[in-house]
Amino acid sequence: MPRNQITIKLSEEDEQLLKEYVSQGQKNAREINRARILLMAKAGQKVKDIEQVLGVSQTTICTVRKNYNLGEHDHILDFIKDKPRSGRPLKLDSRVEAKVSMIACSQPPAGVARWTLHMIADKLVKLEEVESISHESVRQLLKKQT
Repeated sequence: MPRNQITIKLSEEDEQLLKEYVSQGQKNAREINRARILLMAKAGQKVKDIEQVLGVSQTTICTVRKNYNLGEHDHILDFIKDKPRSGRPLKLDSRVEAKVSMIACSQPPAGVARWTLHMIADKLVKLEEVESISHESVRQLLKKQT
């Protein structure tokens, strides 16, 4: 039993905006694919044809068409743009960066000529600035500041 194909109804203005978006400048590939999926679906092309031309999965095509038809967007370009993602929270923020610099610029412990990366990492853990940190992360923080 064939599934019902979701029809896409784009206004002339929206269709023109999508065509311009696809043809001009450098854009995110996912955003261009969303625009092309809408344009091809509006033209009446089947999911299999869109899948072959764009090289995206059927799931992606169906999701884009379904989300467009839900109509939860004010402007067509808002729809094709990526939504913000939360991502992994930063473990090493500016407060930790400042502590690393402060430790590196301070006098080393008695009996040592200078701070090593391992010593700075251990000191940060002792000061309870972070639960754990590698010497490589310390190196990257110091390098970023120079």
